[in-house]
Amino acid sequence: MPCRASHRLSLLKRTTMKRFHVHIRVEDLSASVAFYERLFSAPPTRLETDYAKWMLDDPRVNFAISTRGGKPGLDHLGFQTDTSEELVQLKVQANNADMRMIDEGETSCCYAQSDKHWITDPQGIAWEHFHTLGNIPVFNENQAVNASGSACCASPTAKPASATSACCGPASSSSCC
Repeated sequence: MPCRASHRLSLLKRTTMKRFHVHIRVEDLSASVAFYERLFSAPPTRLETDYAKWMLDDPRVNFAISTRGGKPGLDHLGFQTDTSEELVQLKVQANNADMRMIDEGETSCCYAQSDKHWITDPQGIAWEHFHTLGNIPVFNENQAVNASGSACCASPTAKPASATSACCGPASSSSCC
């Protein structure tokens, strides 16, 4: 029996898992970083002047905060996948549920290059499904083009998931996180 349990544990470790994602807008990044460092007992995995991210394993969550956008609070939720196949499965599930989806494909935002799509729940909360392809040195590669400061990623004519969505909600032909 111990061998069988060990085999199951080995299989679990090799199995890919989605990571829950939460992005919150904050007014004071340094105060928020200090708070979440104490809460998570860990420093951020990525820290920039306008953004911080923790990649936690217990619970398995990608928790991000930023000063970009509208009033403080929840910006969006989501699932980060370990593989492109998992992302395809999430897209199939969204299509099967007849959810309105915005497929951004390969794009950049939140200091990362990702493949992603968005859906919005009945309350207007944006849900991001994404697979990270790599890190980039700027918040988004279209940063120079989008100098508005209020919406880091959405085009000026695009409507975000909610009126307060800052940088990363579903926006038509947006190129963001």
